[in-house]
Amino acid sequence: MENYSVYAKVFKALGDPKRAMIIDMLSCGELCACRILEKFEMSQSTLSHHMKYLRECGLVRAREQGKWTYYSLDADMVEKTRCFLAEITSDKENCVCRENSDSCKGCDENE
Repeated sequence: MENYSVYAKVFKALGDPKRAMIIDMLSCGELCACRILEKFEMSQSTLSHHMKYLRECGLVRAREQGKWTYYSLDADMVEKTRCFLAEITSDKENCVCRENSDSCKGCDENE
């Protein structure tokens, strides 16, 4: 269940169109906050809020240089998220639906 909670935060972060677009922008490489701001009609504080959300879920890294912050994707977390999505959307022997599968015996008989 722990993995579900971790990745639910990632998908919640991506559920905001602006944050999804920021991730798309960062897929091309590291960007300064000023470059991200050029694409949006938002204040620096609003961008900071979005970036904090993306950093907290693990998708984005930040580094300070001078007065600006530079952002990049955390490639490890992006790959882990891809694998998680592939895992939960694939049929598998250890699927959560197979746990306690005896609890619904007889359900098909009612159809």
